[in-house]
Amino acid sequence: MELETMRPNPAWDAPSYEESVDVLAALPESTVFKVWGGDWCKDCRKQLPDFGAALDAAGIPDERIEHYPVEKAEDGSKVGPEVEAYDIEYIPTVVVEIDGEEVVRFVEEEDRPIAVWLAERLDGY
Repeated sequence: MELETMRPNPAWDAPSYEESVDVLAALPESTVFKVWGGDWCKDCRKQLPDFGAALDAAGIPDERIEHYPVEKAEDGSKVGPEVEAYDIEYIPTVVVEIDGEEVVRFVEEEDRPIAVWLAERLDGY
């Protein structure tokens, strides 16, 4: 199942984020983006469409983007695929793996857009 919130925002301005897009585009082909989110989640609806647009602008193929839809349990915890294995507490969470190893993780409320925050940490891979 895919996250609707990962559909690229058509109003996103790729030229304004050229450096971030270039870093994402230059990542090795073994890079996988694992995205936990919920279409019901206001933070996901705010952040993931722009991230989807950035991945699209960088030419990242769909098979390198894994969607993990998450629901909220009555106690407020998150439930869904791989939530326990990856210790997901907040959404959106994006885990970037290169050659099967986690190299960086974006969690919900960083101070920059997801693509920018990740690109700053992935520059040079």
